[in-house]
Amino acid sequence: MASPLVVDEFRAELGAEPWPDGVTLYQQYQAEQITFPDSANCLSVKAFLYMCGLNFQVELKTNAEEMSPSGKVPFIHVGAFLVSELDPIIAFVNAKGFALTSHLSDIERSEMRAYMAMIDNILVNAELYLAWLDETVSSEVTRPRYGCPYPWPLNWILPLRKQSEVRARLSSNGWKDKNMKQVCEEVRICCQALSERLDQQQYFFGDKPTELDALVFGHLYTLITTELPVGQFADIIQQFSNLTNFCKHIEEEYFKD
Repeated sequence: MASPLVVDEFRAELGAEPWPDGVTLYQQYQAEQITFPDSANCLSVKAFLYMCGLNFQVELKTNAEEMSPSGKVPFIHVGAFLVSELDPIIAFVNAKGFALTSHLSDIERSEMRAYMAMIDNILVNAELYLAWLDETVSSEVTRPRYGCPYPWPLNWILPLRKQSEVRARLSSNGWKDKNMKQVCEEVRICCQALSERLDQQQYFFGDKPTELDALVFGHLYTLITTELPVGQFADIIQQFSNLTNFCKHIEEEYFKD
């Protein structure tokens, strides 16, 4: 989650101005280029903005990653600002006066942040593992998609460089040496915790959405709906009917068009 200092800096610069027209969210092309971990991140941000009731348009760019101030997608262009990734975008939107957590107590906000950290520590790493370290998915899906906008030999070199970056990240946090069975067990534990927290509620904290709902939807929906040669993650999620029903509800409520 964004630190209070980041939020305060945004507030100082923005002065809680109204949400402007012409806000643009940038990402890679959905059908042929974007990898599914990036797609999950983009979907989480879109869900968050929709839940806040904010207008924006989506711009697809083959070089969206290079355009991003952090080198990651998605990012939004709002006036003179470029803001990338979910946590900074949440801080930016909150500084504009739009918040999804005003109905939560301090304890509930802390709990929400803990669940969001769990998503980052488990689902995000599991997605990167599946996309880049599983040889079948990497060779048949991820590297071809990542390299498709570029001519040879860049379409071969750049995916290998990205794969090396992901491998270094997963090595630093202990995920590189896991096997698929261990990764699937991590995903199952994460889904079990989310399922127990959601229970029979419409959202994770009652009848109103929060940032956690946007984050969970982006990752679970992407894993359920993305066609991959390895389907263990989707199979695990579908064992939890309240999580799949949650994804259907969010899709129908905020992505009707």
